[in-house]
Amino acid sequence: MREAFNQGLGVGENYPYEEGVVVMATIEMWTFTIATPPNVDLSGFKVEARDGSVGKVDEATHEAGGSFVVVDTGPWIFGKKVMLPAGLIRDLDPDTETIFVDLTKDEIKNAPEFDESTYRNQTYRDELGRYYTGHRVGSPGTGT
Repeated sequence: MREAFNQGLGVGENYPYEEGVVVMATIEMWTFTIATPPNVDLSGFKVEARDGSVGKVDEATHEAGGSFVVVDTGPWIFGKKVMLPAGLIRDLDPDTETIFVDLTKDEIKNAPEFDESTYRNQTYRDELGRYYTGHRVGSPGTGT
């Protein structure tokens, strides 16, 4: 892994990257990249990672440049919720009420701790953005 400055991701910060990995700009990470009808409430939708089910959507937002879903992982990670930036959603099936995220279960499990009292703070979003910055976009089978 090499260190490189990726403009637009942070002022004066270095972000690691690997060859063949496209780094998602922070603003894109928090924006839906798929068509999501604004009148569809994603709450209650099942959430599927690349390697299996991770839970159900507890909360979803459609904020410009700040959209996300909060996923209740249920028995998979007992009592844990995770916040996923909207840009990591690769597909949506309204018929089966399922969203598909471009992450593995381990990537979701290892995400920064979700805190009900701070999840709307920019500091938490920045931490989450740094965690997902190395996310692979356009890898085979992801649909992006």
